[in-house]
Amino acid sequence: MPVTAIVGMLWVWERMHSRKRESQITEAHEHLMRQAQELAVLTQLVSQNTEALISFESAQQRMCQLLEDIAHEMRKSDRAA
Repeated sequence: MPVTAIVGMLWVWERMHSRKRESQITEAHEHLMRQAQELAVLTQLVSQNTEALISFESAQQRMCQLLEDIAHEMRKSDRAA
């Protein structure tokens, strides 16, 4: 087999594997980009849930304070009667 044929075969083999590797790199990049988008959505959801929980806790604390105020007023009116 002439040397030029071997060199030609090696070149074809290298190009074939090079394309395969480029395809793998492209696929990995696309996968990472999808994961980045999913992570952004997840982060936004966690942020919104945190805001909702903070708001709920604030409302609960206010309700507890109102109930304590009502109980205090009822005890005062019981003592006055």
